[in-house]
Amino acid sequence: MADKNNGETAAVIAGADTKANAQAAKRQKSPRRQKAVAELVQPAVKTATAKPSNAKSKRHSATERHEKLKLIEAQVSESISTLKDAIKNAGISEKTYYLWKQAVKSVAPRKDKPAVTSPAAIGDELSDLVQLEKENQRLRKVLAEKLRAENAELRKKLGLN
Repeated sequence: MADKNNGETAAVIAGADTKANAQAAKRQKSPRRQKAVAELVQPAVKTATAKPSNAKSKRHSATERHEKLKLIEAQVSESISTLKDAIKNAGISEKTYYLWKQAVKSVAPRKDKPAVTSPAAIGDELSDLVQLEKENQRLRKVLAEKLRAENAELRKKLGLN
């Protein structure tokens, strides 16, 4: 009996699957009307928030950045305005301000290393380096001679010659 029931349930399930497939094949999807409505609403919103087409992205030169950072720091230090207000008055975003400030910090010279400011200073450093290399070579030769002499003296004492 158990086999008979299993066979009947399998036939019922198979019949249900064919009915579901037939219904799915008969149904056709209706066109998306909501999307067309959404498209009509979106351009109205975009025109209100979009930038004008003649607006260009502005790149500031290094001097402009430096001047704006000085202006912001001066306004904040003199308590003329808050940091956010000073940034807005300078015409930049907060993110831009912090990026510029981070760039200035990474370029700023460290206290333990003096900053090289002129090409003449670079030339002086190069000549100092060459002089130090020559002195290093001379000291190596002197050390090598002393070690050879000491080695020869030890060989005589040990009778290895």
